[in-house]
Amino acid sequence: MSAHDAYVAAAYGITFIVLAGLVVAVLADQRGRKQELAELERQGERRRSDRGAAY
Repeated sequence: MSAHDAYVAAAYGITFIVLAGLVVAVLADQRGRKQELAELERQGERRRSDRGAAY
């Protein structure tokens, strides 16, 4: 494996790790927002989108 091959493999590896980390972070945040929304709905709060198109 040449130095260039190692560089390219490392670049792809680092990119994969960063993208995987971002996907995990987004999914974890989504789960948290869904839990917060469910808690608010349990408390009786309603979504603005449920109020209709009154501007």
